Amino acid sequence: MLRRLRMICQRVRLGGPVGAVVLLVFAGGAAVQADAAGKSPVSRSAITAQAACTAGTTVQSDTGPLCGVVQNGAVSYMGIPYAASPVGNLRWASPQPHAPWTTTFQATQAGPQCPQPGIPPAAPPANTNENCLTLNVQGPAGADAATSALPVIVDIHFGGFITDGALDGAELAASGHAIVVSMNYRLGILGFLALKALGPNAGDYGLQDQYAALRWVKQNIAAFGGDPNNVTIEGSSAGGASVCDALVSPAARGLFQHAISESGFYNYNVNTIWWPADCKSQLQGEAQAQREGAAFAAKVGCGSAANVVACLRATPASTLIADAGQVEAPFAGGAIGPIINGTTLPVSPANGFASGRFDHDASLIIGVARDEFNGGVYNDPVVANTPAQYQTLVTQQFGTEAPTVMARYPLQRFPDSSPFIAYRTIMADAFSVCPSLVAERELARHIRVYAYEFDDANSLHPMDGYPLGSPHSAQAIYLFPSAYEPPLVQFNLDQAPFEDQLIAEWAGLARTGNPTVSGTPYWPPFGSGGEEMVMSLVPAGDSAQTPVSTISLQHNCSFWAQVERQLGRG
Repeated sequence: MLRRLRMICQRVRLGGPVGAVVLLVFAGGAAVQADAAGKSPVSRSAITAQAACTAGTTVQSDTGPLCGVVQNGAVSYMGIPYAASPVGNLRWASPQPHAPWTTTFQATQAGPQCPQPGIPPAAPPANTNENCLTLNVQGPAGADAATSALPVIVDIHFGGFITDGALDGAELAASGHAIVVSMNYRLGILGFLALKALGPNAGDYGLQDQYAALRWVKQNIAAFGGDPNNVTIEGSSAGGASVCDALVSPAARGLFQHAISESGFYNYNVNTIWWPADCKSQLQGEAQAQREGAAFAAKVGCGSAANVVACLRATPASTLIADAGQVEAPFAGGAIGPIINGTTLPVSPANGFASGRFDHDASLIIGVARDEFNGGVYNDPVVANTPAQYQTLVTQQFGTEAPTVMARYPLQRFPDSSPFIAYRTIMADAFSVCPSLVAERELARHIRVYAYEFDDANSLHPMDGYPLGSPHSAQAIYLFPSAYEPPLVQFNLDQAPFEDQLIAEWAGLARTGNPTVSGTPYWPPFGSGGEEMVMSLVPAGDSAQTPVSTISLQHNCSFWAQVERQLGRG
């Protein structure tokens, strides 16, 4: 049964790449700017204040008893430690087990997000609390943990590997009838620094945290009513890229059965905003990352220390964050995202997909939005507001091929000759939609793939006053609506059933490995029956299969393959 029109709040830091902090109130598909001064702050978690546990919610984990709270149709256990605090000698070390406890842990308050820079980059760090390796477990209220064995969905949050934190999955848990787990993991320089003094295979600590959370799930989720042998990893943007990482990581072997990668194709040829770490990126090798790490150590005054690592571990987190790479300045100092460190990641996901180098046989939903563009939601230097800016930005990305690109995308082709829409379209076609089709074809040779294109042009707009169409990570508001507090956003009459459909499909994959369930359109695996089809996800019950040839033609994919060859990248 369709849920009634839902009121949902959104703070615009929506994608794995995230935007400037702008509050929007969204009514019937139209966004208007709310209190940008922050007088009505919103939260990533609907459960933030300490509350008393609800009677009958106590469960036993491998480290001690926990109790939670029943709210919003779900029973929620928030802020559960899954690893020891990564401080002191554990800063830039693999996650270690948390010490056990005997007194019942009141898991009714979300844990802090891991340390991260402020937005915009010049702002002070948003958080410096390193005691952040916690997770949330949420399930449908009333489910019998002793007999349920519900499918488990583990969300890996977005934020470009440098911002944000665990989402509240109460709606997905209640409506999808699944156990939803979300975790915080180390970010930025504290999560990914590679330094020779740290020993071989340094870096990728944030990914190791993700896999430690998955091990916790395998060991403990049965106590919450989940099936430890039916785990789906899911994420958007940097979370979607993390899913691609996990598919090729031997460190994640045996920790999940299904996977969902959303909006995991977002980096550009010239990375001006994010560390190169999306599903198509050629990740940095360990040697290069170590050289950058050495330069970072010198930058913070530890380069000539007798014990460089001890010096860095004694440096305040605020200093490390301020001197490291950030949003819009990814190479300011040290690795701030995944690298090929040889153990956690032995290969870039894109190379693993092309060669069939997988450590997992997982059913996979993977896709992007039709207008998948995240660069326009930040500061004016990366927005094409004038024809001159359009030419500058296209030249920045395509160099000698820029005239060819602009000839293919002339401004007069777009409404009001809009430079913004033209640039948005180029970036979506070149760096998201067409690369995702390549990856889907390669992946489908080895595992079962369900490909999609998200086509809701009236979804939440992360930038007031700009026509983003169907933008980066636009599906997140439908899947995790309870992560956003009032004041609220109203789904229109077309979007309300769309929310039902998306939750049913995502939960369907988690339950059976197939997103085709009651109340949803038929969604065959990519390439089944000799046909390459992509599900175009559209509101109002209008989702339908679209041939890859049609999508490729719409987004000029043959043209972009030629441009990449001319630039020596294809």
